[in-house]
Amino acid sequence: MQPNRTFLFTPGNHPRKVEKVFDAGADAVILDLEDAVAISEKPATRALVVEALQRPRSCRGFVRVNALDTEFCFEDIDAVVAAGVDGVILPKVERAADIEMVDWLMAGLETRRGLIIGAIELMPIIETGKGLANIREIAATSTRRMKRLSFGAGDFTRDMGMEWTLAESELAPYQAEVVLASRVANLEPPVDTVFIHLKEAEAFALSCTRARDAGFQGKLCIHPGQIEQANAVFGPNEEEAAFARRVIAEFDKAEAAGSASIQIDGYFVDYPIVEKAKRTVALADAIAANH
Repeated sequence: MQPNRTFLFTPGNHPRKVEKVFDAGADAVILDLEDAVAISEKPATRALVVEALQRPRSCRGFVRVNALDTEFCFEDIDAVVAAGVDGVILPKVERAADIEMVDWLMAGLETRRGLIIGAIELMPIIETGKGLANIREIAATSTRRMKRLSFGAGDFTRDMGMEWTLAESELAPYQAEVVLASRVANLEPPVDTVFIHLKEAEAFALSCTRARDAGFQGKLCIHPGQIEQANAVFGPNEEEAAFARRVIAEFDKAEAAGSASIQIDGYFVDYPIVEKAKRTVALADAIAANH
C-alpha cells in the first residue's frame, strides 16, 4: 500500500522549483507540461521532466501531459514513457476510449523501450461535464495502470459555467459521483481537486476534511505550503492509529471468545468497524514506511 494523501504540482520548466519540490513532503510530485508551462516552452520541457525523474528522489514522480485534443499530447506521452517515471496524469478525460487509446500507446512504448508493461501508472483528471457524464464508463476501463481517478474543479466549473466558491458547496454532488464511480469500478478512492486560495489556510483545511469525509483519499496541491495540512487530514494521527490497533486487538480477543460485537470506551465495534480500523493501520504503516 502506498499513501496518496498529496500530489504536488510544479511547473516542469522551472529547474529551481523542480529541484526543491521532492523535499516538500508530498506523497507524489506532478511535474507539469500542461497549464503551468507556456506554449512556446512545452516541447523543450519534456526532456527536462524525464531527466528530473531519473535523478534520486524521496517520493514518487508523475508527469501531467497536455490533453488529448491538443497538438502536444502524443509527443508528450512519447517522451515521458521512460524509466524513472512513475505515472502519467491525463487531463480532461471525457470517454473510456481516451483511457483505452492512451493505455495502448503507453504499452507499445513500454514494450519498445524494454519497460514492464503497465508499470507506469495512468491517472485521469475528470474536469468537464462530458467527463463526469461518462465517469462510470471511464472508471470501468480495463487497464491495470489506472488505479484511481482525480477531480479537477477549475476546468470543471469553467466548463459548466459555475462559480467556484471558497466554501465549495457547489462541488459536492459532482465529487460524490467521482467517489461512487470509483467504488463501483473497484478502483482506489479518488484524489480531490486543487484548492486555489493559497492564503486561506482554514478554508483549505475544511476543503480537505470535506473531501476525506466524502470518500477521497487525498488532494491535488499547487503549493508546498499545503502539504503538511493535507497530509495531516488525509492520514491518521498517532492517536487515531493507536485506537485502530486497539480496536483490532480487542475485537480479535472477543471474536475468539465467540463475540462479534463489542464496545470500546462506549464505541460500538463490529466487523465493518474492524475493517475500517485495519485500513487505518495499513495507511499509518505505509506512511511510516515511506518517511
